[in-house]
Amino acid sequence: MAYLSAECGSYKGIEGVEGDVEIEPIDAWEEEDEEVESKIGDGGDGGGVVFQNCRWGERALAIAHEVLLQFGDDLKLYAFKTSPQGYIYVRLDKLTNKYGCPSMDEMESFSRQYKGKLDEVGATGDIPDDLALEVSSPGAERLLKVPDDLNRFKDMIMRISYIENLEAQCPEKDGVLLLDSIDTESGCCVWKLADVKENRDPAAKGRPMSRKRKDWRLRLPYDMFKRVTLYLDY
Repeated sequence: MAYLSAECGSYKGIEGVEGDVEIEPIDAWEEEDEEVESKIGDGGDGGGVVFQNCRWGERALAIAHEVLLQFGDDLKLYAFKTSPQGYIYVRLDKLTNKYGCPSMDEMESFSRQYKGKLDEVGATGDIPDDLALEVSSPGAERLLKVPDDLNRFKDMIMRISYIENLEAQCPEKDGVLLLDSIDTESGCCVWKLADVKENRDPAAKGRPMSRKRKDWRLRLPYDMFKRVTLYLDY
């Protein structure tokens, strides 16, 4: 069974269906644990590869990379996770898209080709022959790696959680900020306030940020960041 879903849209299809894809309700399928907070390398919003003790995981991952070669350099594997119940979760990252979201056609094409290869190898006994597949995009909740992802999304507003002192028991702070500069030699970033509702003076009655707020800057070493995501103003 092959499934496809994405933050930018959702689709779940059944393998072998010609023409229009049959839709199944998302709650009929095993879902990832949404109660667990995402972290870098978790195989979900945090990207990375997680096999969860599946002996067939590495072979399934290799097959995914083989299929991706047919899509050129624009489409990359953002996250890959297997479960002992026989599920494979794949998140694809489109490097030329503002948010990293592939099109539904791209995800459907990858899903069909990948599921076909999985079934082909499964018939030989190298991997289970009844694996279920979900393909999605990283979506808006993707965690950004510091500093690796900062240049890619430098023109976009980000929501960051950080601490100001590693030694003291200081509380975690949040901000909706824009990247101002990166100093790779010192391992620090400089941020400025984004001109969004959260950063404006409530008494300003809809006026833009004050000069003082526009001139505000925050310098943070890489290791002060707790969490960085893209900011969407719904």
